Amino acid sequence: MSQEIAVVGSPEFTTGFRLAGVRRFENVPDDEKDERLDDAATTALEDEGVGIVVMHDEDLDYLSRNVRQDVETSVEPVVVTIGSGTGGGGLRDQIKRAIGIDLMDEDEDS
Repeated sequence: MSQEIAVVGSPEFTTGFRLAGVRRFENVPDDEKDERLDDAATTALEDEGVGIVVMHDEDLDYLSRNVRQDVETSVEPVVVTIGSGTGGGGLRDQIKRAIGIDLMDEDEDS
């Protein structure tokens, strides 16, 4: 069974992904994130048809402690955060968590 990408965030954030063909998304307007973002993230995490969940890195601040921990430790689906605060180290950690190895690890014997 193939899995899909889901995007969770504001309509402004999800629109580009929807235009690129992503069919699963949870729109949460900025003024409703405190009340609705936990449920939206949980819905995406529990959807068996989803293999990757994309969120804006700043939206993690709106999540409750338990949901944030679920997002940060989820392996399937893997959660990828993007945005202004995501650096190369964060992406490296996300890739390592998703596939179990560090692709950017340099061999010290070379």
